[in-house]
Amino acid sequence: MITKRIIPCLDVRNGRVVKGVRFLNNRDVASPVELAEYYSSAGADELVFYDITASAEGRSLFTDILTETARRVFIPLTVGGAINAVSDFDRVLKCGADKVSVNSGAIRNPSVIEEAARRYGSQCVVLSADVKRVNGVFHVFSKGGREDTGMEAIEWIRSGAERGAGEIVVNSMDTDGVKKGFDLELLKAVTDAVSVPVIASGGAGCIGDFITLFQTLPKVDAGLAASIFHYGEVKIEDLKEAMAREGIPARRIRRE
Repeated sequence: MITKRIIPCLDVRNGRVVKGVRFLNNRDVASPVELAEYYSSAGADELVFYDITASAEGRSLFTDILTETARRVFIPLTVGGAINAVSDFDRVLKCGADKVSVNSGAIRNPSVIEEAARRYGSQCVVLSADVKRVNGVFHVFSKGGREDTGMEAIEWIRSGAERGAGEIVVNSMDTDGVKKGFDLELLKAVTDAVSVPVIASGGAGCIGDFITLFQTLPKVDAGLAASIFHYGEVKIEDLKEAMAREGIPARRIRRE
């Protein structure tokens, strides 16, 4: 079985890490540079850095903070926020990112996925989808979850993978920050639809939620979370030990 990844998420607004519930009421948490450095040494497999208001505010991503974050971490770093063209991929990769996450920009211009995959390779292109149930149907939302596109989410994700996205991050708006477990129904629909790696995001509240995720949906490649890691409710070391006890493969944490 492929090693499962544990990925903390840094939602950045005005240069600070914040966290809310169902994409609302964000609270200040910490410096993204300091938090990223901590996770890099605490056993995280990768980091995701989202500038969560860049698209809605119509501005570029905070490259100065990103550059300093990338300089201090030694694990793969995925970055998203106002990625609208191949030139944005180039700018973010030059700041030190390993992968680039595109969301609203791909909704406006789906061809950016193909163009970036051709230039940088599919392994650099991550399609992030903010998904919420609307009258029982999975819809894709844009602009940081602020706008319902009306598009059916599973078909959108399938088309993104076909265009060249090498990885999918599925952000469930229904479970985000609620801490009642990952959105297994949504994630199963996605893993049944695509063959590329899928990262589950939204809903983790305890170690058991990750165990349930990987045991129920073995095709999910990684679990992403924010507040439970930020506030010390779950330590990555403890999580990986629990995964090992359950026979779920995880990268070992190096001891100093």
